[in-house]
Amino acid sequence: MEPSVDSKYAIHAACREGQSSTVESLLNANPKLASRRDEDDRLPLHWAVSYNRLPILSLLIQSPSFDVDAQDGSGWTPIMMAASLKDGDEVVDLLLRKGADVNKKNNNGQTALHFTASKANLDTAKKLVAAGASARVKDKRQQLALHRAAAVGSVPMMKLLLESKSPVNATDMDGMTALHHAVCEGHGDAALVLLKAGAEWDKRDRDGKTALDLAPDMSVRSFIVQSAEMEGIELA
Repeated sequence: MEPSVDSKYAIHAACREGQSSTVESLLNANPKLASRRDEDDRLPLHWAVSYNRLPILSLLIQSPSFDVDAQDGSGWTPIMMAASLKDGDEVVDLLLRKGADVNKKNNNGQTALHFTASKANLDTAKKLVAAGASARVKDKRQQLALHRAAAVGSVPMMKLLLESKSPVNATDMDGMTALHHAVCEGHGDAALVLLKAGAEWDKRDRDGKTALDLAPDMSVRSFIVQSAEMEGIELA
């Protein structure tokens, strides 16, 4: 259903629903609508990006008020939202061409790289790193993008982050390293990658637990121990 053009937030709704012609008509009638914030403190730009509406984004970037790094009420920027999309390559590319700040943080201290790591969007992560995204940024929970990649077991993402100088033994607010997160989620392959990269297997979290102590079952623990031994890594 096409949003009512009489609604105060009609342009926001049109962006969500992909109504390009409605957005164009509204902007032609009142260009200032591009800078109108809704009850979530979001601009039409934020909705266009989060719903992967490339044609609408192409309209919005022509606005005199366009700010590629505009933040919503939670501090999210368009590039953070685009980094969270499954098929957002074209939106990411456009925002990067417009000079998006890839290291800007939201209210929780997270950057676009944190979000793309959680979603295992490897192509997007490569683009962010190429644009200068740092793999060394910690959020307010003291987590790196590497912690997130380890938690979802994304080996290619972890390798990219490690190649980008992410600290392998950094701890979060719970004293957990990326290895702790990988093991406790049962990702044996991810754990092995971290061990080969120099992860300290005997490092303990705030509860005094090593990563192996957090293995969900003996099969995961045995896989990690045996795979490490084959790589010449002794886990006592």
